[in-house]
Amino acid sequence: MILADPASCAPQFASTALANIELEYPNRLDLTLQGAGDLLPPRTLHPVFYGSYDWHSSVHMHWLLARLLRLFPSLPQADRIRATFDAHFRPANVSIEAAFLQQPSNRTFERTYGWAWLLKLQTELIESTQTDSRAVAWRDALQPIADLFVERFLEFLPLAQFPIRAGTHANSAFGLLFAFDYAEKTQHTALCSLITETANAWFSNDHRYPAVYEPSGDDFLSGGLMEAALMTRVVSDRRFADWWQDFCPVVRDLQTWLLPVMTTDRTDPKLAHLDGMNLSRAWCWRILAGELPGSLRKPVDTAINAHLEASLPHVTMGDYAGTHWLASFALLALTENT
Repeated sequence: MILADPASCAPQFASTALANIELEYPNRLDLTLQGAGDLLPPRTLHPVFYGSYDWHSSVHMHWLLARLLRLFPSLPQADRIRATFDAHFRPANVSIEAAFLQQPSNRTFERTYGWAWLLKLQTELIESTQTDSRAVAWRDALQPIADLFVERFLEFLPLAQFPIRAGTHANSAFGLLFAFDYAEKTQHTALCSLITETANAWFSNDHRYPAVYEPSGDDFLSGGLMEAALMTRVVSDRRFADWWQDFCPVVRDLQTWLLPVMTTDRTDPKLAHLDGMNLSRAWCWRILAGELPGSLRKPVDTAINAHLEASLPHVTMGDYAGTHWLASFALLALTENT
């Protein structure tokens, strides 16, 4: 049982996301200055993704709106979402974003978190074209950036000898999971194969994951649960159940993943990450639920509800440190696989 009904949350999520993606300031730019002329306003640098505090949060708030529009086309904000997408997803705007990304100093910009979210957004827009004819123009406009990030995954992964297991933006399993969604949706066999090969090289031999080490102080992802969620899609040479049997933490450590964490200061941008931890754990447990041993099904259902109850109230109400991004992870927890 899931604590919240996504349909009841949808209008508030949509209002929050629409306000965020149009809010240019405050803004945390990720920018390497090559000269005085490079320091430009966010809307000039990023005419699509200028709002919601930083580039990646803007991308995943656009994803949130795209998914809400697909799942709930009669949403009160549906017309406003479409009009906003018409204004943002224009070829001229996307060409400026692409030119920024193609600057030599920006080759590692948003690697791999922002890359992954952009591909997740494009996956959602592709899905939306099945029921909304206006989504065709949005999808086509954004495709050059999706193509660019696919190229970057294909170039980067063969060079990456080790995964990043931290529970923050650079987490490797998170990036690979969303990229794999896109590769499957677009039948990009080279990317599917490379992600499968890379994930298995990095994670297939993990044994008794030390869950008790999580979370670190500003994590918003569980490194272990993200890894497991990815491996449900790509595990090779054996069943996922066999992989999980080797990977699963000892019983004492597993309890760490079943109990939500407390956020002590939601005005602190790093401490606010811990609400994201609760939401992303709920999302990962939903992905894993059908693959787990029967003895874990009930504890995991309880854990999903407890994690959502701990952090859903703070997704759209409270300090901007959380409200500029948390709703995206809440919607993942409530609707992934739909």
